[in-house]
Amino acid sequence: MNDQLQPLKKQPRASKGTRSGTQDDIVYVHIFDAILEQRLAPGTKLSEEALGEIFGVSRTIIRRALSRLAHEGVVLLRPNRGAVVASPSVEEARQTFYARRLVERAITELAVKHASAEQLNELRQMVKEERDSFARGDRGAGIRLSGEFHLKLAEAAGNAPLVSFQRSLVSQTSLIIAQYENGNRSHCSYDEHNELIDAVEARDVDKAVELMMHHMDHIDSKLNLDEDGASDDLHAVFSHLLQAKKKPA
Repeated sequence: MNDQLQPLKKQPRASKGTRSGTQDDIVYVHIFDAILEQRLAPGTKLSEEALGEIFGVSRTIIRRALSRLAHEGVVLLRPNRGAVVASPSVEEARQTFYARRLVERAITELAVKHASAEQLNELRQMVKEERDSFARGDRGAGIRLSGEFHLKLAEAAGNAPLVSFQRSLVSQTSLIIAQYENGNRSHCSYDEHNELIDAVEARDVDKAVELMMHHMDHIDSKLNLDEDGASDDLHAVFSHLLQAKKKPA
């Protein structure tokens, strides 16, 4: 099997803390994005053989990427049975959202104090891309950008442990939404994100926290905790990579 996986067009946007370009980095980012975009269904078996075939790398590389995803809580490594995309229970979903609220509050408070003008401009550009994605019907990209907005806000807060924790929570939240979102598919996160940026820029901590908590309430209201475009077919999820490999160089 060919271990010379070439860097792909889509480079790790949210992995500034990692070494981009290595084989397991690239595999990790593509699987992470598929989870964030809700293209991989909870409970999907992540066959090392199938993923190795898709990415053109050895099982050792696949295992490294899956181990990193397991550390973030979005993949479950089962002894002698292989890896699967995590499938949070209702109680686990509630606990994750509770933790997410606490982290979002802390991040928002710190962002109000520390976010630079450049970081605020980057956030506004990300919201524009998010809105454009939903407008052209690319729901997966819109969902991913919505999650990346919260990661970028965490970076603006200037607290490295919170960035790491938030990355795990955002991806786990995406899994929960994929598993428990009700039939209402409307998205207005970009409007709420813009209002939040305005409050952060105004250095109004109370307003910013209020808006963030309202935003979390909105996400929570769309969940049925008392199905969707995700798939358990690995070849279908990563079909764009397979097609790209077939094209002449």
